[in-house]
Amino acid sequence: MNPRIRQVVLDTTDARALAEFYRELFGLHYRPGDEPPPEGEPDPKGRDWLVLRNDDGVSLAFQQVDELPRSTWPEPGVPQQLHLDTTVPDVAALAAARDRAVALGATLLHDRSDDPDEPLHVLGDPMGHPFCVFVG
Repeated sequence: MNPRIRQVVLDTTDARALAEFYRELFGLHYRPGDEPPPEGEPDPKGRDWLVLRNDDGVSLAFQQVDELPRSTWPEPGVPQQLHLDTTVPDVAALAAARDRAVALGATLLHDRSDDPDEPLHVLGDPMGHPFCVFVG
């Protein structure tokens, strides 16, 4: 019997902020107990480990770390280390996904939206983790 992948974990210096970025971007929901506390209340979970899920059971987790070198991809120096691949149905949705991600705090790292075989954008989340949005 082979192990099954349960979730993808992203290290971050701000677990709550990065979880909120991906929650908004992908329409995910918190694992029970990981929701943000009421305004002004302490956030012990947000300083440690948070999990987001979708309705298909896929999870993204966020692990708080003290330091994390920001990826310099596509330049050399600090590699991607990990990236997420996501898909949208067409080029119009690709542009909308890019605009939404940027509005939420992402940075456009690479624009290949005019590629006739594989249009895509590579973006960096607010902590610098690259992720791809393809027409698929």
